[in-house]
Amino acid sequence: MTEYTLPIVFGLLTGTISRLFMLRTDYRQYPTYLHGKIIHVALGFIAAGLGAVFGPAILEEEFTAITFLTVAASQFREVRNMERNTLSELDNYELVTRGRTYIEGIAIAFESRNYLVIFTALVSTMAYLLFNIWIGIIVAIASMYISHLLMSGGKLKDIVDIEYVEPRFEGAGLYVDNIYIMNIGLPARQKEVLRYGMGFILKPKNFNARSTIANLGQRQAILHDVATALGVYRDSGTPALVPLAKRDLDDGRVGVFVLPQDRDIDKALKVIGDVPTLENAIRMSTEKVGMKNES
Repeated sequence: MTEYTLPIVFGLLTGTISRLFMLRTDYRQYPTYLHGKIIHVALGFIAAGLGAVFGPAILEEEFTAITFLTVAASQFREVRNMERNTLSELDNYELVTRGRTYIEGIAIAFESRNYLVIFTALVSTMAYLLFNIWIGIIVAIASMYISHLLMSGGKLKDIVDIEYVEPRFEGAGLYVDNIYIMNIGLPARQKEVLRYGMGFILKPKNFNARSTIANLGQRQAILHDVATALGVYRDSGTPALVPLAKRDLDDGRVGVFVLPQDRDIDKALKVIGDVPTLENAIRMSTEKVGMKNES
């Protein structure tokens, strides 16, 4: 064994463990269990290997090792494409779709987590080489914590207040509070909607949040997560039973109408609050870019 063998193995282990911590299957059932996880753990192992050998290569002045990272970047971009294509195909068979914005957010997350693995393996290996294994362990734990913070994006409850409101009809019009949802003329369908339907009002906490929840992709993510966690009372070919989210044009509130199989209000409020704030939906309308006039 060379002087670099143990540090590289250490970095490889810490990077792989970091990827395992970032790999979770929750009620959304993605990544799938078990084969979906195997794919991502294997990619995490490869990323950890790249990060672990990069430090020793630089210390040995093997600067061509930088090309490994450029190759890795191109390969992990393919991870994003793989996830995007897979989820887009699966989305065609969902009763309540994720939507393209949600899918793109998932694809970006899986690509970026491989870069976090490279970072963890790199700094852990370098700490071991430059100091000792105990400093390496401390740095590895710190980098895993940083990775955990970076992988955890914002949640909807951070930007909106969520309130339950019973759906109601005015003639054939379905309303959640004063927000018009859709028109249902059949009395039998109206009874089904009132029996199984639930309504929620999302009140933005600031102007930026108002613009964010106006995004159609963000609203579709809410409907998908509620349908996934609580079930959905509908089948294909029943447009009157499609969950919808509509916006109040005056104040920016969003009315959410869903038909869950499990009508648990507290659980539904928690699920909506835990919906991720999609990166591609975030708007910062109040941020202004200063520009200087050039004479």
